Amino acid sequence: MRLPLPVRYALRALPLCLLSFTNFAQAQTPPPTIGSQNTVTADPPVSHPDGKPCVVQLFSGYQFVNFNVLSYQFTPPANCSGPYEKIVFAADFNVTAGVQFDRTAVIDLNYVNIYFGTTAEPGQTVSPSWHIERDETDYAALFATPQTGHIILGNIVNSTYTGIISGSAQLQFYRAHGKSEAQSADAVLPLTQSNGSGGFNEPAFLYTATDQLATTFTLPQNIERAYLDIITQSQIGDEFWYSCVPNDVATELENCGNTAFREAEISIDGTPAGVAPVYPWIYTGGLDPFLWVPIPGVQTLNFAPYRVDLTPFAGLLSNGQPHTVALSVFNANNYFSATGTLLLFLDHGSKQVTGEITVNTISAAPNPVIDENLQIDSSGDITGTVTTSSSRSFKVAGFVTTSRGRIETELAQSVNFKNLQIFDITASVYGQDVSQLTSVESTTITRQGPVSFQTEETSSYPFTFNYTDTFNADGSVTQLSNVAQEYKKNLWSPFFSSFVDNKVTSTDSLDLNSSFEITGNSGAQSRQTYGSFDTRGGSYSCTLTSESNALTAISRGCPSNKSW
Repeated sequence: MRLPLPVRYALRALPLCLLSFTNFAQAQTPPPTIGSQNTVTADPPVSHPDGKPCVVQLFSGYQFVNFNVLSYQFTPPANCSGPYEKIVFAADFNVTAGVQFDRTAVIDLNYVNIYFGTTAEPGQTVSPSWHIERDETDYAALFATPQTGHIILGNIVNSTYTGIISGSAQLQFYRAHGKSEAQSADAVLPLTQSNGSGGFNEPAFLYTATDQLATTFTLPQNIERAYLDIITQSQIGDEFWYSCVPNDVATELENCGNTAFREAEISIDGTPAGVAPVYPWIYTGGLDPFLWVPIPGVQTLNFAPYRVDLTPFAGLLSNGQPHTVALSVFNANNYFSATGTLLLFLDHGSKQVTGEITVNTISAAPNPVIDENLQIDSSGDITGTVTTSSSRSFKVAGFVTTSRGRIETELAQSVNFKNLQIFDITASVYGQDVSQLTSVESTTITRQGPVSFQTEETSSYPFTFNYTDTFNADGSVTQLSNVAQEYKKNLWSPFFSSFVDNKVTSTDSLDLNSSFEITGNSGAQSRQTYGSFDTRGGSYSCTLTSESNALTAISRGCPSNKSW
């Protein structure tokens, strides 16, 4: 007996029954405490400058009990004009004890995304609360005028799903004193998708590879640099895309199709302009909910946008003609939620720059390679492997003639992906081991007259997910799961260097009865290690560990976060 695919995926929605834990007030996240089951991460808070910020409360004590989109009104802080050294978005969330799904939370301002993440799942006696922060300094231009914002956090509350989600959020503005190193964009523009009723979907929904989040702009004519911040979140049939297989073996492996490869594609006027990997985020109800108590997966509560450098296209975008910037997800299979934010840095010495693209070798689409090596014996048992890989290397170059002369930008990038799945399936056991690695290597060379400098950046996403379902004679099921997620990013430039390494490992054994209802779990262990360093004096190291779904250790490097 094999656990049907829909039931395997439905486990993320089942309720938790954990030990008793104090129900803290929603507005304040408690400090991490040994023995606690409250949601906790090793992630550092955003670095705050010295001094008191000007604070704008966006909303306070909002409750999310249905799928209505809530709104708020933003007004720039009075008597606190820029320039700003730092702008920080900070929010606190809480879910009341009971039964509830994990939910996606999206906050925008005039449809520009300023937060994207998911929520913790509660338990019958556990009311998790958590604090998140995001650096919004690059988006300073967005906050210059009064605007309307939206909070999208759909939630069902009824006699079955009882957990009520509450949240508050604010923006903290730290004024610059003297010369600031912060360089904020001059224009911050959202990619939007019409909802057919005169408004926009936020986030956008990309059900297939042909669906696009696309917006046509008439832009300033003095663009010197351009970037696109994107988030692509897997949902529904695509939620566990890294465990999917080619369509020709999806039925026999009782799995999702379209292979285990997904990738974001960016275009300008239909021409390929950039590539972005998809991070394998896992939400707090994903795979086995006990894997994520009390430590959730990497970035689960607070997704990091991926920034695509469009600077080689600055001359084209400045020619005064309408241009369409679009985002899609290769192999999307119902579906991805997506946001895109265009950041423009202008030449303040002129109203018009000229320039063009000189090189663009980005192919129209990736060409993944599939290797199926599966054996089926006479009893129907299946063993073997499925490997999906993709490798792309390309160069994009262009120039703009500015008030300071001609500036050339050359971007060379290599994007590599490999997903190996090992299957061992019998009448009484379903085993699937996933080993995946995504890596991006980028080299950017900027030339201005006789001067040139080079920036190198690498990102890698090591990921493994192994689980075995054992079907017992009485119809019950035991599922043993092991997960390791990692997010690594390194940057080297003549002016600044940094690295980040965020890793979560977790294991659990889940028990289900013959109706596939969770009856308990055992052997839960998890660990998160977060380390970072930069050449401006930033250094951070924190490790958290847990056993039996309770926090067991906090390293000395973890901060006594003032927001806790």
